[in-house]
Amino acid sequence: MATAHSRAAARLMVSPAVILLFLWMIVPLAMTLYFSFLRYNLLSPGTESWAGFSNYTYFVAQPAFWQAITNTLILVLGVLAITVVGGLLLALLLDQPFWGQGIVRVLVIAPFFVMPTVSGLVWKNMFMNPVNGMFAHIANSLGLQPYDFLTQSPLASIVLIVAWQWLPFSTLILLTALQSLDREQMDAAEMDGAPPLSRFWYLTLPHLSRAVTVVILIQTIFLLSVFAEILVTTNGSLGTANLPFLVYAQSLLNYDVGGGSAGGIIAVILANIVAFFLMRMIGKNLDT
Repeated sequence: MATAHSRAAARLMVSPAVILLFLWMIVPLAMTLYFSFLRYNLLSPGTESWAGFSNYTYFVAQPAFWQAITNTLILVLGVLAITVVGGLLLALLLDQPFWGQGIVRVLVIAPFFVMPTVSGLVWKNMFMNPVNGMFAHIANSLGLQPYDFLTQSPLASIVLIVAWQWLPFSTLILLTALQSLDREQMDAAEMDGAPPLSRFWYLTLPHLSRAVTVVILIQTIFLLSVFAEILVTTNGSLGTANLPFLVYAQSLLNYDVGGGSAGGIIAVILANIVAFFLMRMIGKNLDT
């Protein structure tokens, strides 16, 4: 049993890391909050003045803001739908014994370790290019007109690119949960004559509910900050800009540090609201 002295020693040893982590988060946030109340343009250094909440009202009032909110929601929900369903199907497949199972599992998980910028460029130039891309060559070989993905369906293409990168994560989590399923229950249900679909619906799916909850929670938090894939594929054009890209455009393309900082604070507030409700709604499933 820990004594008061040992607990104090433990806190003392952990405190440097906690303080460093606290400063690493608070200092940039405090600076962003401070700049959000200033008229601060990079093209006019030394002319900063107090702006109050005008940066916030300007950022929210622009039409691009609501379009960015809509794109962010479409991106998050689209990627979650693909990764949860696709990850579940891949986990069920990889859980079956077959030759080369270990190699296949490594190959399936590999895309998760590809940097977002690299992933976006590979899909843009090697797969979706309407002239030299792999999909264009397949269409030409079938006598079909190549489809220009990033021009005709830009947001759906970005959803596909991001989902490809996050699919291994959901597959790994669901496969790990699937391997802890009680095989005796499955064997008993099979001996009782339960069809495969019933065994999946009443045994496998309830067992995976917590793992699905974890996948949705973690992915949602990270998908709210998707940026690199949009930058290297469409550069925010064709109606694909989400909230992080709008903050980038306001700060570094329009040189408006005050407006960009206000957008960043708004993005942080919205992300925390989403995380709060996710923890309240989904967290109940983790406790059962």
